[in-house]
Amino acid sequence: MMVPAKRLVWALTVAGLVGLGGGAMGALALTKGGAEAAVPAAAVVAATAAPVVQGAAVAAPVAPIAPAALPDFAQITARNGQAVVNISVTGQVKTSRRAQAQQPQLDPYDPFYQFFRRFQIPGQPGGERSMPVRGQGSGFIVSEDGIVLTNAHVVRDAQEVTVKLTDRREFPAKVLGSDPKTDVAVLKIEAKNLPVLKLGSTQDLRVGEWVLAIGSPFGFENSVSAGVVSAKGRALPDESYVPFIQTDVAVNPGNSGGPLFNARGEVVGINSQIYSQSGGYQGISFAIPIEVAKRVQQQIQNGGKAQHARLGVVIQDVNQAFADSFKLERPAGALVSSVEEGGPAAKAGLKAGDVILKFNEQAIVASNDLPALLGQSLPGESARLEVWRHGKRETLNAKLGDAGEKKGLAKAERDEGTPAGKLGLALRPLQPNERGAGQAEGLLVEDVAGAAARAGVQPGDLLLAVNGTPVKTVEQVRSVVAGAEKSVALLVQRDGQQIFLPVRLG
Repeated sequence: MMVPAKRLVWALTVAGLVGLGGGAMGALALTKGGAEAAVPAAAVVAATAAPVVQGAAVAAPVAPIAPAALPDFAQITARNGQAVVNISVTGQVKTSRRAQAQQPQLDPYDPFYQFFRRFQIPGQPGGERSMPVRGQGSGFIVSEDGIVLTNAHVVRDAQEVTVKLTDRREFPAKVLGSDPKTDVAVLKIEAKNLPVLKLGSTQDLRVGEWVLAIGSPFGFENSVSAGVVSAKGRALPDESYVPFIQTDVAVNPGNSGGPLFNARGEVVGINSQIYSQSGGYQGISFAIPIEVAKRVQQQIQNGGKAQHARLGVVIQDVNQAFADSFKLERPAGALVSSVEEGGPAAKAGLKAGDVILKFNEQAIVASNDLPALLGQSLPGESARLEVWRHGKRETLNAKLGDAGEKKGLAKAERDEGTPAGKLGLALRPLQPNERGAGQAEGLLVEDVAGAAARAGVQPGDLLLAVNGTPVKTVEQVRSVVAGAEKSVALLVQRDGQQIFLPVRLG
């Protein structure tokens, strides 16, 4: 099985086992040759005077940009380094006895042990036994009495957590709570008069601004790296509840949970993930905004857990083909493919085929922006949704639910279908014996070719709607397609799931 070359990975180093987005094992590798890149001095280019042509408009001279002074990284590090901690965890993992017997008998803390463990076949007979595992990460102190912030994945499944200060003192830590949806965990150590970091804000943080990280990459405690903010409000493709800060700061396994500072020495984020082909730093890293972390910290300290709002929709990204189909000015927003029956969105009147353009006046560019914005709201709050429906904007108000509650199955509207003719579809209505209880009405795809086949429509799909218009007959499909220009959006049901497929015409 091929593994995608690029992936988001937790910046967590291990000696033993690592929870790498779902239990992947990792061995510690040390690579030589990581030379520091020199920062070129800023140069001011003087404007050259141009000859004035009679009768021609003379453009105003552009003032040169003054070189900005570099932040004093040494001072920021000296002032804040003592409040950055190293976190080590130990736990247990169950493994197959028979698989262990077939593998080399290595010490579980040997890096090569994890290499051989990757070839273990889960679930083999012979029983299971627990094996010790260890991991390391970073964190930082936010109160003098021992409150420490780190990543949830650093302490996931940990049985023992130890916090080590820069003065080499070590304290057992209690996990007050962790929130996997934001990847924030709150720890408590029994100590007093501890150094504390000043928390800042991301509101004034600008793309291109200098930032600095302190952590324990590969176990090298209190290592410092610097870079710039590459982007703000970055939504990742894992439906995270976090609008990440993207930077080019060198973040590696072991940096997880460490602070990200602005040029004034204030914490603006928690280093969390890297985007990598190799599992190590390749120029893109992501940090959790400190506002998100503070909100989770307050909820955990007050109630023992964090709460997140729920809208109750299944969404898709809007590409150019969908934008053409729904006559949007540009491909932006979150396309609703199904709505949870009886959920907050359904009660607010949201329908499959709607495109959510704004959430509480915040524009949604990509569909992943919606979970990140939703994660900043609380259950019971009201949300103002601007949606695109049948070629015009509408405003809906939803009372948000609790993401922690058990969700009902997402059920889409029963008002959709698909095209024939120039789409390349052979369609027919469902027969009475083909309709089960709760079966959505639509047209069955008996054969597919041409544009629809290229778009991924398959025989056996149930076509529910075209461009958001429900269709129950082939004539309805032809009518909708006849009025389309570049493309149409087909809502199909396949294996009990509903999905929009963009079909380009001609």
